[in-house]
Amino acid sequence: MEISSYVTGFTDGEGSFLVSFSKRDKMSVGIEVRPAFTVSQHERSKDILSDLQRFFRCGTVRFNKRDRTWKYEVRSLSDLVAKIIPHFNRYPLKTLKGKDFLLFKKVCRLMEQRKHLTVKGIKHIIRIAYGMNNVGARRYPKDSLLQSAGKMKV
Repeated sequence: MEISSYVTGFTDGEGSFLVSFSKRDKMSVGIEVRPAFTVSQHERSKDILSDLQRFFRCGTVRFNKRDRTWKYEVRSLSDLVAKIIPHFNRYPLKTLKGKDFLLFKKVCRLMEQRKHLTVKGIKHIIRIAYGMNNVGARRYPKDSLLQSAGKMKV
C-alpha cells in the first residue's frame, strides 16, 4: 500500500478535522476561528504521530493531559491549505469523516479570503463549522456565538 493512501486510511480511523472558536475582545468581530487537523494515539503507538509530522512536513506532536493521549496537530492556516487539504483532495477519506473534511476545507478557504474578519463571514463560518461532527467538543453553543458576532462593532 502506498504511504499516502495509508495516511488517509489512518486518518479515517484516528483523525479529526476541527474548527473551534474563542471569544476574543481584541478580534475585530470578537471571535477567533481556529481550524485544526489532529490525529490522536495512546502512548504505546505515539511514534506513528512523528511519522505523520515527517510525512506532512508540518505540525507538532504533543501530550494532551485532558484525555491522556498524544496528538499530532496542524493549526497553521497556511500549512492546512498548502499541505493537509491538498493531500485529502488527492487521497479522499472513505468514511463520514469525508463530509467533515469538506466543511473544514470550506472554512479554511473562507479564512484565506479573510471572511472570518467580518460579521457576515464569521456567522457563515460558525454555521458551517456547527455542521461538522465534533459538536460534543464545543465550548460555546452555536446561538451564543452567533449572538456574540452580531453584537460586535466592525
